[in-house]
Amino acid sequence: MSESRSPGWVRAAQIGLGVLAIILSITLLVYPRSSVVAIVYLAGIVLLIVGIEKVITGLFVSSKSRMASVGLGILVIILSLIVMAFPLSTSVFLIILLGVALLVYGIARIVHGIGDKEKGGWSRWSSIGIGVLMIIISGFIMVVPAAGLAFVGILIGIALLIAGIEIVAAGFAGRKMRFIPTRDRGI
Repeated sequence: MSESRSPGWVRAAQIGLGVLAIILSITLLVYPRSSVVAIVYLAGIVLLIVGIEKVITGLFVSSKSRMASVGLGILVIILSLIVMAFPLSTSVFLIILLGVALLVYGIARIVHGIGDKEKGGWSRWSSIGIGVLMIIISGFIMVVPAAGLAFVGILIGIALLIAGIEIVAAGFAGRKMRFIPTRDRGI
């Protein structure tokens, strides 16, 4: 198997895209709540496009599920328009759902920690402790959804920052690409 370095244009693209990701991550970290609302708005646009595609497919492509496709497409369009009309309310609703999910997860961790007699004391108590922590975080998110929005925005910003740094580093390092010769691929 022969190896070679990435072409210069690929490395430049990696560096440029990595810098763009870092800039976006800084924006997310500076304005975390607004960034989450913007992400929800963009998700609404994507859903609108998907809904339109489903309606068009249902109308012009013959299949057994034409009417289901049209009906579900219209439903997706309606929901996407609601998301785009009320992005802040939708964001808060999603954050509250996140809080409910954390609450259920916390309860499950506590029940698991109490009920699992096979594990040692440390493992059981850590499970119970994590469950209590999840319940506290979920209560905080559900009582103060704006803080939950900020929390989610900061987490997304940190993840994007790490990804951006990794992409820039890959561009500067010129990671090697592996080429498989034709005879090894069975061609």
